[in-house]
Amino acid sequence: MGRRNKRGRAVHGILLLDKPGGMSSNRALQRVKRLFDASRAGHTGSLDPLATGLLPICLGEATKVSAFLLEADKQYRFTARLGETTDSGDADGELLATSAIEGIDRARIEAALGGLRGEIEQLPPMHSALKHAGRPLYEYARRGIDIERSPRPTVIHRLDLLSFDGRDAQFDVQCSKGTYVRTLAEDLGAALGCGAHVTVLRRTGAGPFGDDALITLAKLEADMTSDEGGPQSLDRHLLPVDSALKAWPRLDLGPDLAGFVRQGQAVQVPRAPTAGLVRLYGRNEGFLGMGRITSDGRVAPKRLMNL
Repeated sequence: MGRRNKRGRAVHGILLLDKPGGMSSNRALQRVKRLFDASRAGHTGSLDPLATGLLPICLGEATKVSAFLLEADKQYRFTARLGETTDSGDADGELLATSAIEGIDRARIEAALGGLRGEIEQLPPMHSALKHAGRPLYEYARRGIDIERSPRPTVIHRLDLLSFDGRDAQFDVQCSKGTYVRTLAEDLGAALGCGAHVTVLRRTGAGPFGDDALITLAKLEADMTSDEGGPQSLDRHLLPVDSALKAWPRLDLGPDLAGFVRQGQAVQVPRAPTAGLVRLYGRNEGFLGMGRITSDGRVAPKRLMNL
């Protein structure tokens, strides 16, 4: 029997989507994939349905860099409502308890934030996609089952109080991968003795990407219905595959070295870094893919592109 052809176009690049609230990351991904008529697509770390903002979506060969974006630091702007706790840690959950917040001011909040910065441990919430016995925790939570979890280390690089109106406090946070902002709000509420939950959550940064030029689903759909519509008309919104790795050192290879790398061989490159990961470019080919420096100082292919 003949092998079935893959559906969709071979389109490569990264879309910085402004995910709307109330939509899962996977649903947003599937919408983008259909609009671009892409054969392959993947996102770089889920956002809660409540959350909005930056969701980098990788199409085609860009899916090979998605793992590196998953590992990258993230930035969020969020609002925590003090004096109220919910079963999910956010506004989508059921209200569990209310507490008085008299006497809580900016000074007390700032003092409590000191214990939430730097290297900390968080207990993953039950309403999360973390797996237990092959199923996400939120499935157990919906059935009223509480699974024993262990605290996990995370790093809060920056946590700034932006405003406080006596009830709602707004923050900017820069954190390592795997940080639960809902848990951060709950831990703040516990430190203040009044409880708290997230009411607004927006991702503003992921790795090298910010939120200054995000594309909405509405914009993509409008472009599709314009005079020059069609999936190809959307390609202008894509960033190059290597834009996700622009913080990595760049190595330009001549034709011979590029050929060896294409064949999976490690090569000696003058003035290459002594360790770590690098971006590889062929003089006549453009971006080749990701490389790594071996223990003997050579440059070996790690993940190559087929652009």
